[in-house]
Amino acid sequence: MRGGFRKGVSLSPKKLNQMMKQVGISLEEMDGVEEVVIKTADAEFVFDDATVTVMETQGSKIYQITGTPVKRPKPESELAMSISPEDVEIVAEKAGCSEEEAKAALTETKGDLAEAISRLGG
Repeated sequence: MRGGFRKGVSLSPKKLNQMMKQVGISLEEMDGVEEVVIKTADAEFVFDDATVTVMETQGSKIYQITGTPVKRPKPESELAMSISPEDVEIVAEKAGCSEEEAKAALTETKGDLAEAISRLGG
């Protein structure tokens, strides 16, 4: 079998690193990683036991995270900060309520305008 990998034949890590360097790829494990947090619109994924590997190729870096995340809801303070004043105005106007009530409803509905208006009876 020419030009491919053969069953039962494996490359040593040293040989693999040499081949990767020949094509301009470097692979390195990041030291001292204490925690990795991925934030989405409504949750955070926290890796306390993360191993982070950085692959650099053609000026780009690719980060690979290995570990077991714990999913937790996004803190209310961050969610409240992500609600725009325009959204608060729209909900207050459509529901006929104060801006404070509109902001509270938007926070409860994770920024869903239609749901916030509906809850406020608009």
